[in-house]
Amino acid sequence: MIQISGRSFQQSDLRPTNSIQGAILRRMNESPTVHSYQSIAELSFELTLRKNIIESAKAMNESNVQFAVFKASRCNPQYWQLTSAGGFLLRHGVKPSDAIRDIYLNSSQYAFECATAMIIIYYHAVLYLIGETLFNQLFQNIYLYSWNADPNLGLRRYTTHDFLPGDVVYFNNPDFDPATPQWRGENAVVLEDGTFFGHGIGILTAEQMIRALNKLRKPESNQSAYLTTEVARPSFTHLWNITRAQQIYSIPIYQLVDHSDESSISFFQYLFS
Repeated sequence: MIQISGRSFQQSDLRPTNSIQGAILRRMNESPTVHSYQSIAELSFELTLRKNIIESAKAMNESNVQFAVFKASRCNPQYWQLTSAGGFLLRHGVKPSDAIRDIYLNSSQYAFECATAMIIIYYHAVLYLIGETLFNQLFQNIYLYSWNADPNLGLRRYTTHDFLPGDVVYFNNPDFDPATPQWRGENAVVLEDGTFFGHGIGILTAEQMIRALNKLRKPESNQSAYLTTEVARPSFTHLWNITRAQQIYSIPIYQLVDHSDESSISFFQYLFS
C-alpha cells in the first residue's frame, strides 16, 4: 500500500502519464509493504525513475552490447579507459552524460557482465530523469566495474518477496559449471509485465530464466537455479531530495573497489565478498 504524509493514497490523487507508470503504481498500491512518501511529487519521482529503469533495460536488450567476463570486457576508448581488471574508468575531460549515452549509441563497441549492466542501466535511467547538468555534477567519477556505484545512487539492498517493477533481483545457480563461472547466477530487472531482463540472457519469465540457467550448470547436477529474495534498489528518496534541492553533496573522489573478478554476482555477494 501507499501512504502520503501518513494517509492512505487514493488512486484518483495521481494519474500516471505512462502505462508503465500505471502498472508500477498498481503494484505498489496492492503491495503488502507500506510505501511512504511526504508528497505526491516524491511518489511521482520514484514512479518516473522506475519507469526509466525499465525502459533503459529494454533499450539495452535491443542494443548490440555483448555479454563478457571481465577479462574480455570492451568499451569505447574515446570515453572510457579499460582498466587491467576489466572495468571502465571515465576519461578525464569527458562528460559523464556523454559516456553513459555512448554505451547505448555505440553499443557494438561494448561488452560487459551482468552486474555492470545493472549499474549502467541505473545511470542511464537517472540521467534521463534529472537532466545532463545535474547528472554531470553528481557523477563526475564514474567507474564501471561489477556493482561499484557512485554514493549518490544510494544503492540499497533488501531481502523481500515483494518485488516491484524497476527492482533488480537475482537468480542464483548454485551448481553452476566451474568451466563457466559467469553463469553462477543472473542479475535481472523486474519489468512491468512480470518478466525480467538479464544481460546475456534477454527478457524472459522467471520460469524461462531458471530453465536457461539450469542448462548452464554441472552436467550431473539436479539442483535447480532459483529466484532469490535479494533485491537492489537505488535510494529514490536520496535522489529526490538532491533533485528537489539542486544541492550537490560532498562525495569521495576515490572509492574502495572490490576487484574480485567474479562475474554475475549479486549485490549482496559484492558487499560481503
